[in-house]
Amino acid sequence: MSRSSQVGLALLMIAVIFSAVSVAYVKYLTRGEFVRLQEARAERDALDVEWGRLRLEEASLTAHSRLEERARQALGMHLPEAADVRVLEVATHDR
Repeated sequence: MSRSSQVGLALLMIAVIFSAVSVAYVKYLTRGEFVRLQEARAERDALDVEWGRLRLEEASLTAHSRLEERARQALGMHLPEAADVRVLEVATHDR
């Protein structure tokens, strides 16, 4: 085998080894990023569940029947009798 063939073969071997090490390293990095992706997805899912729970809680706390009940109990409020209701008409002026 000639000297140039040996040098070419050595360079090819070095290139193959470098390529193999590079593939292994990239695979290692990919696994780490995949773990981070799974953690982010799990956190997103947990936040979605919490958001849904908070929306349900808000809806129940702002329901008209609940507000009316709280007004009756805590503030002693009640609906006025028909005789106590006054209707006012407000005249509007068009320009």
